[in-house]
Amino acid sequence: MSEWYCSVCHEILKGETKPGVCDICQADDRMIIKMEEVPKTLEQVRDAARTKLKGICAAYPSCDGNFDKICQREAYGKPIGLGGAGQGFSFRANAEALSRIQFNMSVLGDHFEPDTATRFLGIDLKFPVLSSSTAGAQKYNDALDETQFCISVLKGSKEAGTIGLRGDTWFYTREDHPSLNAMKACNGYGIPIFKPRSQDVLKKLIETAQEYGCKAVGVDLDGAGSTVMARQGMPVFKKSVKDIEELVRFTTLPFIAKGIMMPEEAQKCVDAGAAVIAVSNHGGRVLDSTPGVATVLPLIREKVGKSVLITADGGVRTGYDVLKMLALGADAVLLGRDIIRAAVGAGTLGVKLHLEHVHDTLKKAMFMTGTKNIKMVGSRILFNQN
Repeated sequence: MSEWYCSVCHEILKGETKPGVCDICQADDRMIIKMEEVPKTLEQVRDAARTKLKGICAAYPSCDGNFDKICQREAYGKPIGLGGAGQGFSFRANAEALSRIQFNMSVLGDHFEPDTATRFLGIDLKFPVLSSSTAGAQKYNDALDETQFCISVLKGSKEAGTIGLRGDTWFYTREDHPSLNAMKACNGYGIPIFKPRSQDVLKKLIETAQEYGCKAVGVDLDGAGSTVMARQGMPVFKKSVKDIEELVRFTTLPFIAKGIMMPEEAQKCVDAGAAVIAVSNHGGRVLDSTPGVATVLPLIREKVGKSVLITADGGVRTGYDVLKMLALGADAVLLGRDIIRAAVGAGTLGVKLHLEHVHDTLKKAMFMTGTKNIKMVGSRILFNQN
């Protein structure tokens, strides 16, 4: 009798042949692994993802959107997969902006163990790294079921000591919304970020999120640039300040305005009542030739001051990148593409392993910059040639 491992709920299953479905969480056989083949390292998770995402993502050591990467080859009207819009300038700008930032290495002082704990929207987190609001992984070679993808992200994030955001895309409906299905399965431990659909549709989705006990809600304002939604009969819209005010008033949950890249628009969202400004260019996927997120982040923090929480995503691959974003003004940092690869490679286990790796490198970066806790993170740890 062979043993099999469900990578979504960690259940051990028995059978001579691979079970078609997990008895506990109903995950299908794409998420079930023979016990002796269960990944023990993050590299093994990435190897599995590389196989499943063949032709879409090769899980390169450097995920920077350069032309030599599979994801950034010219698509000629086809879906962009994990790549960036146009020639990928925005995708690359995110990575390049972070690569230009350097640390001051501090080696004198008392020995210490870095404390990465923080609070985000009243939630105690082991470290300030959240899984970003990605969506659509099911369409990547049919590697996994979309709801199981969302559950894996939420469960893996929680097991690593943090929380996951979940996204929205063209095949999500109010009646069958994988992100909200996953929120329900995880007792509301997550944060849904919706595409900028019509106000009436958004209100219905927000109502469901509240019913499921979600910790916050938000709108992917940069998702207004999503052409696939409109092509599939689910139009998206630019939102006015009044629209945001209306949604903030409608919900009792903290509201996240995601996709902000201009200081003036950040301030308008704060004035409209947003609890979080998510600085993001959508991973470079909606408009080519934007600055990198790390370039505009300190400008936005300077504009809004300490009046609001700020998250940042875009090009973040390591704990070192996380610390850079925190030093530039972010309260928490989001991971996108890497979390997709981790979930495809090994479900909940993969997400947990990846986040734990980022946590470990964040601690090392804090230690070597003399940063004892998250509250101490600031521009002093960044090298300034001027």
